[in-house]
Amino acid sequence: MASRMPQAPGVKREPSSPVRLVVVLLGISLVLFTLSVREGGTGPISTVEGAVQVVCAPLRYVGAVVCSPFTGLSNLGANLTADSETLSELKAQNEKLLAENAQLKESAQAANRLEGLLELQDNYNLKSTGARVISGSLDSLSSTITIDKGSLQGIAVGMPVTDSMGIIGQVSAVSPTSSQVRLITDDRSSVSAMVQESRAQGQAQGQGTDMLQLNLVRADQSVSVGDLVVTSGLDGVFPKGLLIGTITSADKPSGALYYNILVKPAASVSNLEEVLVITSLTDDQTASASDVAAADAQEAGKAPAQSNAPASTGGAASSTGASREGAQSAAQAQSGAAGEGNGDAQSSSDGSQSQG
Repeated sequence: MASRMPQAPGVKREPSSPVRLVVVLLGISLVLFTLSVREGGTGPISTVEGAVQVVCAPLRYVGAVVCSPFTGLSNLGANLTADSETLSELKAQNEKLLAENAQLKESAQAANRLEGLLELQDNYNLKSTGARVISGSLDSLSSTITIDKGSLQGIAVGMPVTDSMGIIGQVSAVSPTSSQVRLITDDRSSVSAMVQESRAQGQAQGQGTDMLQLNLVRADQSVSVGDLVVTSGLDGVFPKGLLIGTITSADKPSGALYYNILVKPAASVSNLEEVLVITSLTDDQTASASDVAAADAQEAGKAPAQSNAPASTGGAASSTGASREGAQSAAQAQSGAAGEGNGDAQSSSDGSQSQG
């Protein structure tokens, strides 16, 4: 083995070959860069540079394609290694957005319901006030709801209640700040009605179910499944023309005087939220003289046995209303007489005192 000769003191070691190569390449690069700048992109060096870029372009494209899967894997790894705090924050933001979205949907639905009530109020020129449903009772004994308006807001027993889809029922009890409404599906509810297409008169009666029965429609009238049933205004309670529901079945038994008709209410009484309480009726919202004459003409020729019980419902209501008015008049007369009696007694007393 050849022994390495020791370097004499004071003699500098020559740079190795790799170092010399790097120095030479740096010098050449500096010279070429200087010439390229001086050429301004039009000389031979710029031409060679453009040719090299053209040749290397496919290689760069292949390199990008080969590296793209590894870039995706790198991003996937970064996502998988996200800390739990970041994930919790994203989950909280997602839950907040879901809650805000649900609130916006609820507000939009409420706005649509209120808009429907306002349209109904405008279209029928109703004197009414809006109310919110605060509770309901749909059991086997009664079908009622409770609204957040009472006597302090002008609500009284007997006032009709509706929503934008159809009639709901009547106010059956009132407290200062709330009222109970008996629904039309209650078996104690009854509304004067007529078939909109043929004007056939009848009485919509609750059955304690989700359906109504349209009674007292004579078999000689024209009734079809799908016909709309509206209020007739003959009872003086509901305005004329409000939608009650749609006929789902109309049977005419052989030899019978009346149809057997079932009506599906237009309003969904099981999920009410806002309603409209009609506080008073105008003259054009009640049955006119011609309406009463047409109803009487339809009723003409009824068998006495058929007309006594059911048909007397309207008459009983009318007689009840007349009795109520008579009772009110009598009460007012008695009150006036009592007032006059009290005044006479007070005058006699004053006269006695003055004589004394």
